[in-house]
Amino acid sequence: MKNSEPMRITKPDLEAFIARMFQACGITGKDARRVASLMAEADLSGADAHGVFRLPQYIKRIQAGGINTQPEIRIANERTATALLDGDNALGHLVMSRAAEIAVEKASASGVAWVGACNSNHAGPASLYARMPLKHNMIGLYVAVGSANHMPPWGGTDMLLSTNPIAVAVPSAQNPPIILDMATTVAAYGKVKTKAQLGEPMPEGWMIDRAGNPLTDPNRAAEGFLLPIGGPKGYGLALIFGLLAGTLNGAAFGQDVIDFNADSKTVTNTGHFIIALDIAAFTDPDDFKRNVDDIWHQMKNSELLPGFSDIRLPGERLAKTMADYSANGIPIPDKLASTLNELAASLGVNGL
Repeated sequence: MKNSEPMRITKPDLEAFIARMFQACGITGKDARRVASLMAEADLSGADAHGVFRLPQYIKRIQAGGINTQPEIRIANERTATALLDGDNALGHLVMSRAAEIAVEKASASGVAWVGACNSNHAGPASLYARMPLKHNMIGLYVAVGSANHMPPWGGTDMLLSTNPIAVAVPSAQNPPIILDMATTVAAYGKVKTKAQLGEPMPEGWMIDRAGNPLTDPNRAAEGFLLPIGGPKGYGLALIFGLLAGTLNGAAFGQDVIDFNADSKTVTNTGHFIIALDIAAFTDPDDFKRNVDDIWHQMKNSELLPGFSDIRLPGERLAKTMADYSANGIPIPDKLASTLNELAASLGVNGL
């Protein structure tokens, strides 16, 4: 009899499982543990389309030769407050966690730092990296070129743009940090894949077919394309983010983007950038965080429209999800658990 509730697993146990899987594919122990920690962190935060859900896809690329298991990540170009990181086709988590470290180091000295990356890969949810500067009393901002094109330019039909997400993380004193994490499309493509795995339809407004009709069957996603947020404004954001995270870094953008859902061998040359902003370069960090708390209070206590029971701030649900999953375990849907355990068996390692 099928359980009504999915299995739950602790973050340390999920990390250990992911690390075993990567090591079985030739990733060094240190790198495997690093990526495993970040992927489990994604699941802990509720970004279930970008955590262990992606593990079979990553392993497929590794086995096909599409990802370098022994990379030499290096700074290709550098100035006082900027750097360009060459990821040597490593797992994207390794590239962008290093980029975040460099950004924090540079911002500590210069007040602000911008670190771009090329020759990278899919790196999980955007908020994962925007949140990294928070512990250093900094604001984080992260942008990436999506790993497959699922959107045309406004008014067109050629797939030349991806979800190109942005995340911004702002610390507070008493409340959770304010964290905006959004795609430039109405829904991230990972959510479409999640719907397909769960056997659920997509809401109208996520996708349309090439005739302009609503597309709600996630298994027919290849017949249509994602819609941008705010119509042409979302298209404009996707274009600019692609130029800054892709073209500026010598990374793929436009027709050069490789669909890593369909092609496991070709190097993706994924581009990203992260900005770290030291609050102390502008004001006292403690004063700033108290002021953010005041803004939080103002927003939460705004008079409600009819039909609304609460006002939520970006990052509020993330904080509640992390508290729940930390206490009760990270839920793994039955179908995903079965897929992961079958893959583990094929690699000769212990499953979940």
